[in-house]
Amino acid sequence: MTHLVPLAKELDEDKVTPGVLGFIVFAVMALAVWGLMKSMNRHMGRVNFVESEEPGGETGSVVADGGKKSG
Repeated sequence: MTHLVPLAKELDEDKVTPGVLGFIVFAVMALAVWGLMKSMNRHMGRVNFVESEEPGGETGSVVADGGKKSG
């Protein structure tokens, strides 16, 4: 333990470190990204992609009303 005390004295007191505030900001950002990814996965699961069988038609369309396509 006594050999660590000189290493602490060599630490530059003018050096800026993130500290507790930096950790809290990083943790809040990580939780926000996690929540956004969870929400995105839930919304992407609700998308119903229907591929068109016509060779000259659209390649696909997104149906948002429960999979019922009018027409």
